[in-house]
Amino acid sequence: MIDWDDVRYFLAVARGGSVRAAAKSLGVNHSTVLRRIAQLEERLGAHMFEKLPSGYRLTAAGEEVLELANQMEASSHQLETRIFGRDQSARGLLRVTLPPFLATHLLMPDLAEFARLHPDIEMEISSTGEVANLTNREADVAIRIVADRKTLPLNLHGLKGPELFSGIYMSHDRLAAWRAGAPDPIRWIVIDNHGLPVWAREGEVHTTGVPFRTPDAEAQIAAAQQGIGMTKLPCFVGDADPLLVRVPGTDLPMHGTLWLLTQGETRKTKRVRLFTEFVSRRLAAYAPLLAGLSISRD
Repeated sequence: MIDWDDVRYFLAVARGGSVRAAAKSLGVNHSTVLRRIAQLEERLGAHMFEKLPSGYRLTAAGEEVLELANQMEASSHQLETRIFGRDQSARGLLRVTLPPFLATHLLMPDLAEFARLHPDIEMEISSTGEVANLTNREADVAIRIVADRKTLPLNLHGLKGPELFSGIYMSHDRLAAWRAGAPDPIRWIVIDNHGLPVWAREGEVHTTGVPFRTPDAEAQIAAAQQGIGMTKLPCFVGDADPLLVRVPGTDLPMHGTLWLLTQGETRKTKRVRLFTEFVSRRLAAYAPLLAGLSISRD
């Protein structure tokens, strides 16, 4: 009888193209992957991969196994979600994924209150920019910023939330120094390599065009607070920071729409329903803050 775990290792190598990539995705060491693949090949009596300088390539037998392995994986996920969906108790593990800014600068007090209201629900919060695969049960609920509704997978159940706007911010002190004629350059603070947006030059204060890159969102805020330059932030982050101010003459571009996403049978569980209903109410109350309407626009 074929061990499903062996099939998982086979799929990881087939998708990653190497033992190293498979080991990383599965969180195991190199030798464990090799042992599992050898075990599967022995049971099936055929070699699954051909080792090449560029990586591992499926053999003809491996190609046949791949199709069936994908079906096994889909059936396994379907079984898990159906059984999970029958669980109607307000207890157990609840995994939520959301962008870092939303977790640390907006929703953490609400997540804490939900945890206090439901002490038997184990909370696992993944605050990351990576997109979790709800179909593969990497998370139970995803709070995502979506620019285009058409990009949402059709198999996900979506609950639309408020629209999210961004602004251009710099420190109060740096703006005052610029108005006083300080010669220091004002840099554009970024966390990616997309360069300087055209609209960033449309305000009263212009950057030098030389970027200042930071590794993450919190460092981005700290750099702006220190007067290095100006940066784009969600309004609910920039408006709430007493050290920052909106750059005069800049507009508030729409960042996207917040969506609460769940999948299949998972959304029918009591703990998931309780959480989505709770958070959707909180997000609705935050609509003015998210739209940048929480402060007067001078």
